[in-house]
This record gives sequence, structure tokens and C-alpha cells, in this order.
Amino acid sequence: MEKIAFIGAGSFEFTRGLVRDLLTYPRLRRVTLSLMDIDPERLEFSRRAVVHLVEAFGADARVEATLHRQQALEGADVVLTTILVGSTQVWRHDIEIPKKYGVDINVGDTRGPAGIFRFLRTLPVMLDIVQDMGRLCPRAVLLNYTNPMALLVGALSRLTSIRIVGLCHSVQRTARMLARWIGAPLEEIDYTAAGINHLAWFLTFRWKGRDAYPLLRRVVLENPEVYREEIARNETFLHLGYYPTESSGHHSEYTWWYRKRSDLIEKIAQGTGWNPGEYAYILKRYREREHTWKDEIRAQLERPLTPEDLQRSEEYAAPIIHALAGGEPFRFHGNVPNTDLIPNLPHGACVEVPILVDAHGFHPLRVGPLPPPVAMLTRLNSEIEELAIQGALEGNPVKIFHAIAHDPLTAAVLSLEEIRNMVNELFAVHRPYLPQFTKHRVDLEDIGPHHYR
Repeated sequence: MEKIAFIGAGSFEFTRGLVRDLLTYPRLRRVTLSLMDIDPERLEFSRRAVVHLVEAFGADARVEATLHRQQALEGADVVLTTILVGSTQVWRHDIEIPKKYGVDINVGDTRGPAGIFRFLRTLPVMLDIVQDMGRLCPRAVLLNYTNPMALLVGALSRLTSIRIVGLCHSVQRTARMLARWIGAPLEEIDYTAAGINHLAWFLTFRWKGRDAYPLLRRVVLENPEVYREEIARNETFLHLGYYPTESSGHHSEYTWWYRKRSDLIEKIAQGTGWNPGEYAYILKRYREREHTWKDEIRAQLERPLTPEDLQRSEEYAAPIIHALAGGEPFRFHGNVPNTDLIPNLPHGACVEVPILVDAHGFHPLRVGPLPPPVAMLTRLNSEIEELAIQGALEGNPVKIFHAIAHDPLTAAVLSLEEIRNMVNELFAVHRPYLPQFTKHRVDLEDIGPHHYR
């Protein structure tokens, strides 16, 4: 392991955290850390933070920062992507246009109309990255943190031979939360989660080898503070029997049940985590920080690092890279193409499953079919993603419309005509970012079986 490239290194917190985690492993303290971003000011902030970490660990790592992606990628062993295509002035339309039609979105980075158009904007840039990797570091591994995870990994996996694994923190963070709720030390908990990113399920959840679901159900039913912490997810768990892996704010967007009426939104808004009932929560957070983020980062850079600042986090990237470099094997939950890993989800679709990684590479584990109560919702969302991927690769706006027409939340509140009008408005505003589409609208006379032959 000689070089690790960070594409989108201007993502300050992410880059600093991932580098800190890497440097906790002595085996990784002599690598070149190549930071790349298109924003020179953000890149410089991240470079300074990484240099401080290298000095704090007494590492021999070499730090380089560049505005040129090819320079960062050349000769890399591992590439991490944490990019955002378009400013808040661009991706606000993903959320504001659906809201005008009645689709109330909380986060909007994964699926549904907002997630799909984020995917359409992001795919061309991610495709450029993997094509550059094919020329400059063809044996490298791509660890992708960029959302929408399932759509991007699903599309890229059928366009390149580069090894790609998508990483998220929803599974391990939820496991920590559930362990806290039942009063169990995390090291005594074991579990298996599977599904699709942001809509996976804890198929097993055990404490000291015994099924902990009965205890969890009792705690959720009897402890009002626990119930309010994740109202949408807790309702899903109580009624479907399996706990979902992503926060209530995200989770409420992927179903028919929580955001189609104002009274339902008000109910989940009583929760204490992630403001799940609030419209455009993440967009508001970004806007609130637009004029303060520089001062916040400068204050962090001026503050001396403490021993707590040098502790490894629960993110997967560093132990994965350490295992690839010859360290101890590591088991994690990641996103890869479905090669009969979950047989009742579409073949080839991006699924989130347990994976063992060692010096020989990645070994996804077959978990079998999802249980019926959660399989139907998961399969529908996965099939929607597959249709959106087809539409993106073909430049076919009709398939994008059909994908969004079947989105559970969208379909719960809009008619087909309203959905078509909304999709056309989204295409119109995002036209400069969608070079793969020669036609940027859906007309009724264009819709027919010929799109699926």
C-alpha cells in the first residue's frame, strides 16, 4: 500500500476523519495521501488538517494536494470518493420542485425524485473518475462514499472493471444505537444486516448469542424516550418485525406510510433524532452554514489535537484498507452487485450485505432471500433504482419518469400526470448537468412499449 487518493477531499470532516482512522494503523503511516478537490480553499483547509494529523501521529506519510484529478489518481492503490456535484443552488431544486407538487422530502440524497436527479447529475463525473482510474491505476480499489450509493455503484459496476465497494455508516451506527437501547455493550452484540443502502434490515440481532429482538421490542414499546428517538423506524419495526438501518428522516422518504399527510409528518416530527418530520432538513443545514463554515474550520484547525481526536472512528474505510494491505481480515457491511447474494432482489442490482475483506480482496457473503414483510418494499425500491440506471445509461427520460412514478412516497401523493409534470420541470432546471440526455422532457406521445424492447 503506497498511495491513497481522496477525490472530493474538500469534504473537510470526512477527509480529516478518514485520514485519522488510517493513521491509527502503523502499517499505513508511510503512504502517500493525495488530496484532490476542485475548490482550492476547501482543499487547503483539508491539507492543513491532514498535515496536523500526520505530525500528531509521528507518521512518515507524505501529503500532497492537487486540483488535478489525474495527478491524484496516478499510481493509487485505493481511491476514496466523497464528491458533491452542484452547489446548494443546484441541488435545492431536487427538493423544492417536488415540494411544490406536494412531495415532502427530508433529506433527498438516496432515491425518489430528489435522489434520482442527484444520481443523474453525479454519474457523468463518477464515470470520468473510473475511466481515469482505468488508465492511471487500473488495479486500484474504489471505496465510494458518494450518494446516492446504490444507484452509483449499480451503474458503475456495469461500466468498468474497477473494483468498487460502496461504504456507508448506517448499519454500524444503528447497531450501536440498538445496543444502547437494550443496555448491552456493543462488543457483546452480533448481527447480520442486508438489503439495499439506506433500506437494509437487521435480519438477526443477538446479545451474547441469544436473539435480542424480543427485548428490543419491549424497550421500544415501554420506553417513551426510546420510541420518540426514532418514531418512523420504530413504527416500521413494530409492524414489520425487522429493524431498518437508516435514520427516521431518511427512512420516512422510502415508504408510503409517513410523509403523505401533514398529520403523519407532525407525528414523526415529535422524534428527537435527525428532525425526521422537517422538510428539507439537510438542505437547511447546508444553507445555515454557508456563511459560517470557514470560521468553524479555522477554529478547528487552531485548536490543539487531543488524545480523543486521534481515536479511530466506526467508519469502515481504514480497516478495509489495512486488510487489503496485509493486516488482519475485516468483516463489514458494504454495497456490491447482487450475484445471488440476495436472490429475491434483482440480479446485478447494488445490494448491501456482509463482506469479508483480506489481502486477496473482497468476499461478499450470501445472506439468502429477505423475509416477506420487508422484501416487497426493498424489492420495489431496488427495481426502481434499476430502471433509473437504465434510463441514465440510455439517456432515456421516459424510464426516469417511470422510475419516479413508482417511488412509494411520490405515488402516495401525486397522480401520473402530476408526476410527469414534476419530472419535466426537474429535467428543465437540470438540463446543463445532464449531457447524457438529448431529450429533456417526457411527452405522452413518446411513451410506449418501444422503450422496453
